[in-house]
Amino acid sequence: MTSAAARLPGTTTVGERAVRRIAERAAAEVAGVEPEVRVSAQVVGTGATLRVRLPVRYPLPVGRVTDECRAHLIARTEELTGLTVPRVDIEVSALVPEPSERRVR
Repeated sequence: MTSAAARLPGTTTVGERAVRRIAERAAAEVAGVEPEVRVSAQVVGTGATLRVRLPVRYPLPVGRVTDECRAHLIARTEELTGLTVPRVDIEVSALVPEPSERRVR
């Protein structure tokens, strides 16, 4: 039994703006990533390449945070758009210190 959608001809195109916004939100889901993420996306055919500017919380290990972010971006972008993501370039734009706790005397 085939669904009606599977029998209809046509294609679905996902624009670069949509991919960019999906990737920005996905990056913010990663622990250690601050919310001011900037992404540019290039969509060619069925693939998307991402360039990410990422603020990372200090003193977390930058390499671990960027590796986790790259893997999460690839998985979420592919899951939500159906595009393959062969490349994610990440630039750490800032190290943001954790807020210090103040003691009241």
